[in-house]
Amino acid sequence: MKHVLEADGIQLEFGLRKILSDVYISCETGTITGLLGRNGSGKSCLMNIIYGVLRCNDKSIRFDHHKISIPYSKPGLIKFLPQHHFVPKSLSVKRIFLDFGLDWKDFEERFSESSIHNTHRMMDLSGGQRRLIEVYIILASHAQFVLLDEPFTHIMPLDIEKIKKMMLEEKYRKGIFLTDHMYKHIVDLSDHLYLLKDGKTWLTRSSSDLETHGYALMGKR
Repeated sequence: MKHVLEADGIQLEFGLRKILSDVYISCETGTITGLLGRNGSGKSCLMNIIYGVLRCNDKSIRFDHHKISIPYSKPGLIKFLPQHHFVPKSLSVKRIFLDFGLDWKDFEERFSESSIHNTHRMMDLSGGQRRLIEVYIILASHAQFVLLDEPFTHIMPLDIEKIKKMMLEEKYRKGIFLTDHMYKHIVDLSDHLYLLKDGKTWLTRSSSDLETHGYALMGKR
């Protein structure tokens, strides 16, 4: 059975600056939905609003067409990977996997070249290794939808390809909504692709749509 997460009617202003004004996003289980946009266009704000941790002037977030006010409070519905490190440095990798109910052996097999051991604490790892753990636990989590904000940042190219492979596998168990400044990965992965520009979202159907709105030109600079 497919499930759908939708967001629209979102109004967000910081002082006199209007960040989001005419947004519609739909993400279904079984699909990867990508979000592109220039730096400062409001992509992270939109994800934080959908997750439920950023207040805004107005919004409508719906799960299977039923409005929900705080999505993150609904068990098993949604997990969010923010741009910043969110797992405390003091925790061991083993404890993190136990808390998320995940199998360490699967990570070991997927990322055998990472040199990460479950006896490590997060403070023992490099920034890229910490990010890899965080991306994995959110992507593999037992949630119907995951939001991924800049999942490829600081990740080694080899591990990026492994993450992309994992996303393509996981999408059959959940809906994935992601954004990243490494836009080519988003274009490659996405079943549905939105562009956020001037506070509005545009559903794109081809690379020519991106060029029409000026995004592809930005990527070629």
